[in-house]
Amino acid sequence: MEFRLLGAVSVATEAGELSVGPAKRRSLLTALLLRPNRPVTVEHLMVTLWDDEPPLRARTVIQGHVSRLRALLAEADARAFGVELATQGAAYVLRMPESLLDAHRFEELVTLAGSQRASADAVALYEEALSLWQGPALTGAYPSPTVVAAAEALEERRLTSVELLAAAYARLGEHARAAAVLRAEAAAHPLRESLSAALMTALQRAGRRSEALDWYHRTRRLLADELGVDPGPELADAYAVALRGEGDEAQPAPGAGAGAPRLPSAPPGAPLPGTVDLLPRMPRGFHGRAAELAALSRATVGTAPLCLVTGPAGVGKTALVVRWAHRNRAGFPDGLLYADLRGFSDTREPAHLEVLREFLLALQVAPRQVPESAQAASALFRCLTADRQLLVVLDNVRDSAQARELLPGGARCVTVVTSRNRLHGLIASDAARPVPVDVLEPADSTALLAAVLGPERVAAEEAAARRLAELCGGLPLALRVAAARLADQPGWSLEAMSAELSDESRRLHLLDVEDTGVRAALRLTVRGLPDGVAHHFAHLGRYPGTHVDRYAVAALAGTDPETAEAAMDQLAAAHLVIRTAPNRWTLHDLVRLYARGLDADPEALVRVLDQCVATALAAAGAAEPGEEECFALPADFRQPPAIRAFAGRDQAMAWYAAEREDLALLAGAAHAAGWHGRAWRIVLGLWPLMVWRVRDSWAPLLGLALAAARADAEPRGESRVLALLGWVLIEEGRPREAVAHLEAAPDLARRVGDRRAEATALVNLSLAQAALGSLDEAEQGCVRAAELARDVGDRHTERLAMYHLARHQLDAQRPREALETALAALGLAGEPDISVASRVLLLSAAGEALLDLGERDQGVRRLEDAAREAEACGYDDGAVRALGVLLRVSADAGVRARYEAAQRRCRS
Repeated sequence: MEFRLLGAVSVATEAGELSVGPAKRRSLLTALLLRPNRPVTVEHLMVTLWDDEPPLRARTVIQGHVSRLRALLAEADARAFGVELATQGAAYVLRMPESLLDAHRFEELVTLAGSQRASADAVALYEEALSLWQGPALTGAYPSPTVVAAAEALEERRLTSVELLAAAYARLGEHARAAAVLRAEAAAHPLRESLSAALMTALQRAGRRSEALDWYHRTRRLLADELGVDPGPELADAYAVALRGEGDEAQPAPGAGAGAPRLPSAPPGAPLPGTVDLLPRMPRGFHGRAAELAALSRATVGTAPLCLVTGPAGVGKTALVVRWAHRNRAGFPDGLLYADLRGFSDTREPAHLEVLREFLLALQVAPRQVPESAQAASALFRCLTADRQLLVVLDNVRDSAQARELLPGGARCVTVVTSRNRLHGLIASDAARPVPVDVLEPADSTALLAAVLGPERVAAEEAAARRLAELCGGLPLALRVAAARLADQPGWSLEAMSAELSDESRRLHLLDVEDTGVRAALRLTVRGLPDGVAHHFAHLGRYPGTHVDRYAVAALAGTDPETAEAAMDQLAAAHLVIRTAPNRWTLHDLVRLYARGLDADPEALVRVLDQCVATALAAAGAAEPGEEECFALPADFRQPPAIRAFAGRDQAMAWYAAEREDLALLAGAAHAAGWHGRAWRIVLGLWPLMVWRVRDSWAPLLGLALAAARADAEPRGESRVLALLGWVLIEEGRPREAVAHLEAAPDLARRVGDRRAEATALVNLSLAQAALGSLDEAEQGCVRAAELARDVGDRHTERLAMYHLARHQLDAQRPREALETALAALGLAGEPDISVASRVLLLSAAGEALLDLGERDQGVRRLEDAAREAEACGYDDGAVRALGVLLRVSADAGVRARYEAAQRRCRS
């Protein structure tokens, strides 16, 4: 049995080829064969089988194709060959010996050929590898972007193998055979400069110099007409060799030993006849970056400066550096050298010797005089640059080691390195000066669109242009791709493009054109990550929030916080995550969308939800020590590897404030995914912050929690959420709405024997009743709530009930009873266990009662104590209450200022 990708997608058996079926089934088989023995998710298969939005029945269609493939394999007795199409969670995996796959055998043969010392053996292996190709790769599969990209990658590998075969022929002296092999491919791929350069060399060495020169001019015209560019260094070098003739370089110079490198005739410090310039052309449509250009200029001052320009994929590092280099070329009279080290590319990285060879040839070292070892070539390069004033640009550097051997030796030389990684090693060992590059500001983003589309088109839709820039996240690569699509469709409005990009499921697809785009750039960055780091990155895509800490990352990835933090440090160094604070990271929107498309454990979401539930409980315990836990853990709770510890109330409240938005997003994701028990628990876990900032628009989030508790069929949780929601509605001035929720809460709590929850619900119901004028009912509810709390030893709820009883008594103009109630509550079981909020409220009630009784000095003293305690701990709502009462008897400007400041903090 043989599986074929190198030509038509097919399955061959001794009885003949299996009838795989339609193109989409072949695409599904292709996706499985491109990842043999690895799970392929249904989401990935959808992307493979459809260009745009998959149909509603996509999963059913995929299941049907999988079923038919299984039947075909069973009919062919595939198990006898070790082949099985299995289901693994929400994915499928084609288990098989990889030797049955022609693409795998091709790779093995090419790798083996590259390791041969004898050129004849290498030729035989390359020829055998290329014989496996029966036509264009993946023929017959549905040409979705995923399939097309895979086919192009395989074709690239085939072309590289053809070039390697020709090189092996050349080592055997069979230049005519090398030319024959290369000519067919160069004719089919006329813009591939490496093929044309190799063909020219083969023709020249075969004694067909005029053909070599003709091929150069043909290729030069095509590059100019099709791409608007000049030939690159490799093609230009081949042309120079052809112009001089093979004999010009064949013989060593007099007095030179065989293989010994020689310096050019001019001494190292002599001026070159012409200025060396290997820079790419000036970038088109470049806009903004004034601050970064200035920072780069500052970083290039001094002795042998090494500048490190870093930033995420697609942010425009190369364009920035090339722009700066063109603008400052006058400062480098001895030339400008440039090399793309392809550290984040589909094509192989150039060896140090290849780059040094280009540099040395540009510095007029004769080809035969270039050393054969990278170490010797590096030494010669440093010698030649010792007294020169050069700019050396090393673009797309993967790691520090890749750049070190390419650094010039002169004190007047400037080196600029660009990388997606931070390259801390270069900073430590070579004093590299970092120049970070971030996404564009909105104004520069829209200006970039205008540079491509024309200012009139952008000015006509200013709002849509701003929205488009926002959806592209200010990433220049994304903006250029979006602009390219719009330029290709002049009748398409910016508003229409913005509407398309608003669909997160299609955004990355729309930000790809041909081989350029955000997904391609991110894929290459992720591909360079260590496996463990890539594992953590893939699981970040399952996080519903915007910011993560090391505990959340560990829960998502199923690791521990130390491992997670180390992985996040490496992801930050690769500009895939952004550190916003110690132990806190976020992702660019487009990076987050890319991560969502990666394979990850489907259990990641529930693990991080449970980590969130446990942390919320820990925070509540630290914020309100001694209080009963507001809920029990779910029956199927997954214990996190570790939970953040809180040293006290301040730390807990700071965590609540920082994580509030993410907790809301997590609760919403939990409810949407059917994890209802986690959803209401996460929201209920925020109760200390709700108490602290009650007028902060909590009702919608509590409404979600209520729906989740009802979906979870959990009356205890429903009762507590109803009580909290009712109280919030009262504080928002909506008592009639509050009553509708609060009337059901005590009965639900009573049904499950939860006296604490029943007491709390009665207290909150009393507030609504009082607001609607039923003071008697309100007081009775508070008395009953205090009794229930006293029975279960819950001092906090007992104090709460007594405080509100005192408030009702004040409203009923019975200040003596209110004072007695408040003082009794303050004295319950001694004051040490009383929470700050309870103490502030009770002191305020006592102070107000004393004022009503005519005891002004004592009342003011109580109210001042309450206000100071509230201000000291950030309880702004309590400060407003105490200072508001104090202003009834005080005209002090300082009290007024404090009151207004507390009000502003409540509203902020």
